[in-house]
Amino acid sequence: MNPKEIKNMIDFIAKSGLAEVNIETEEFKIKVKRDTEAQVIASAPAAAPAPVAAPAPTAPASAATEAAPAPEKAAAKDDSSKYVEIKSPMIGTFYRSPKPEDPAFVNVGDTISAGDKVCIVEAMKLFNEIESEVSGTIVKVLVDNSSPVEYDQPLFLVDPA
Repeated sequence: MNPKEIKNMIDFIAKSGLAEVNIETEEFKIKVKRDTEAQVIASAPAAAPAPVAAPAPTAPASAATEAAPAPEKAAAKDDSSKYVEIKSPMIGTFYRSPKPEDPAFVNVGDTISAGDKVCIVEAMKLFNEIESEVSGTIVKVLVDNSSPVEYDQPLFLVDPA
């Protein structure tokens, strides 16, 4: 590969949203990996709108029922603030296991380490294994199996303690 081909490949990968690509031939071996830590740090404030969207269907209810969700919202923010989100690095379809008959990569209560595979996101017929960037215990799976996910959408809550 010449430098122009490498640059074009890197540009394509950046636009596609892939987190990591490995290419190996007889002549060379190349690995391109995005720095996803900067994305996680920058996206931390984006977690606040998610709890706001969930109570929206209760808005037409009576004033008595509206008072009840307010403490739940505050409690949810306090509880989830100690958890770290594992987010989707791309748009695609979320899978909890490598094959439908195989067990899930992780379940609620499982202890994970940084670098452990937690799920697969399929994008354009490519199955991308998503690795955890944090160590801890899986507290909640936020996405159903075989569901579409957006870029930067939270997939799991992890208790880093």
